[in-house]
Amino acid sequence: MATFSIENFGCRATDADAAAIRHELLKSGFTLAPDHESASIVVLNTCTVTAAADSQAREAVRKIHAANPQARVIVTGCYAQRAPAELAVIPGVACVVGTSHQAEIPSVARGLGADITPERSGAADFIPVEMLRGNNSATRAAKIIAGDIFALSSVQFAAAAFMAGDRTRPILKVQDGCNNRCSYCVIPLVRGRSRSLPADQAISQIRALVDAGVKEIVLSGINLGSYGRDLTPRVDLVGLVHRILHETSIQMLRFSSIEPQDITEDFVHLMASSARLAPHFHVPLQSGSDRILKAMHRWYRTAHYSERVRVIRRVLPDAAIGTDVIAGFPGETDEDFRATTELIGDLPFTYLHGFSFSARPGTAGATLGNTVPPNVIRERARALRAFGHQKSVGFRALQSGRVLRALTLARSCDAWTEAITGNYLKVRVPGQHAANQWLDVRLGAEGSAADIQS
Repeated sequence: MATFSIENFGCRATDADAAAIRHELLKSGFTLAPDHESASIVVLNTCTVTAAADSQAREAVRKIHAANPQARVIVTGCYAQRAPAELAVIPGVACVVGTSHQAEIPSVARGLGADITPERSGAADFIPVEMLRGNNSATRAAKIIAGDIFALSSVQFAAAAFMAGDRTRPILKVQDGCNNRCSYCVIPLVRGRSRSLPADQAISQIRALVDAGVKEIVLSGINLGSYGRDLTPRVDLVGLVHRILHETSIQMLRFSSIEPQDITEDFVHLMASSARLAPHFHVPLQSGSDRILKAMHRWYRTAHYSERVRVIRRVLPDAAIGTDVIAGFPGETDEDFRATTELIGDLPFTYLHGFSFSARPGTAGATLGNTVPPNVIRERARALRAFGHQKSVGFRALQSGRVLRALTLARSCDAWTEAITGNYLKVRVPGQHAANQWLDVRLGAEGSAADIQS
C-alpha cells in the first residue's frame, strides 16, 4: 500500500481532524512516511482564517510538488471548503476535499491513480460537488469533492486514537461548527452549524485514550462553550466536565478557546474545584473598543469581558489567561486601538495573540469599507505582540520559585526535556526524561527553567 504524510495548518480543532485523518489512513493500510519528500500521497489540512493562512497553504503545495513531483497531494480543510477551485489548479494537487467530505479521504487516497470515485463510507446523504475533473497537470485542474457543509449534523472524526509517537497531549474534538456570525470570521461558512459529540461518546473516547496511556487531554471545538445546545436532552459544557471527572480517570483535562459569554461563575468555580482541570483559560477579546466590538458583531462589551476575566483571577490567582486581539478592523481609529491597549494593560493576561485584520470573502467585514492602511495594521499588530511578550514575561516572573506539576513533552536534547505546567508554562527540565511523565518542578528565574523536586 502507498505511503503518506500529513501536515496541519490552523487551530486545535483542525489539529484534531489531522490526527484523525492520519489514523484513518493507517487503519486503511497506508504507511506513514517520515517526510513529504518520501511520501506517495501528501495530505494538507488547511486553515483559511486569514489571507496569510491561504498563502501558506498554496506555498506548501508548491514546495512539496517541487521536492516530490510524483506525490499526489490531497488538499483538505477549511480553505478547501471555502475556495476549492483556487487550490485545484495548483500544479501538484491531485484532489481537493472539503471539510464536508473529510471522512472520505482514505477512499479518495485509494482511488488516486484512477478516476476518483470515493466510497460512501457513512456519508451517503452528502452529495459530492465535482466542480472540475481530470488528473492534475499544469493545464488541467484537480478533482474537487465537496458539498453543503450545513448538511452535516454530527461531529466528524471524534474517534479517539493514540499510538507511540503521537503528541503527548491529544486533542479530543467534542464540538464543531459555529452559529455566531462575527463579521470578520469565515469559519462558520466552512465548518457549518454548531454540533456536539454526545456525552456518552465523549466519555467512551476519553476512556479509550486513558487506556492507551494518555495523562492529559485537550477538549476542543470551534465554539467549545456552545457544547451540548444541539443535543437532546440538552446538556452544557459544565455538565460534560462533571461527567468526565466522575466517569473517567483522566489525570488532566485542558480546554481550548472559550468565548467570554460562556465563562460563567459556575464554570470558573468548577475549574477551581479539581486539580484534574488545568487552570488555563483562553478567552478571545478581539478589541478593547465597544464601538469596534459592535461592528464585529461580538456579543459582549468590554465591561462584561473585564468582569469575567477578573472572576477568573479572583478564584484562580495563578491561572493562565490568554486572549486573541485583531489589529486594524475596518474603521478602527487610533482612539479605538488606544482603548484596546489600555484594556490589555489593565487586565491580568498571561499571554496574548495579536493578529492583523484580513478581509475574508463572504463575511460582512469584507464589505465595510473604511479600511485601515496596511502599514498602520502592521504597526498595531507589532504593538500587540510586544504587549503579549510583556504579559508573558511578567507572569513567568510571578511564578518563579513555585513548585508545579509538569508533564514532559516529546521535545528534548541531552541537557533538558521540555514540559508543560497546568497553567500553561513551558519549562525546560534538566536532563533527559521520557515523554508523558509527571514531574514536580521548581520554576527558575522568570519561570523559564526548572529544577526537579524530589
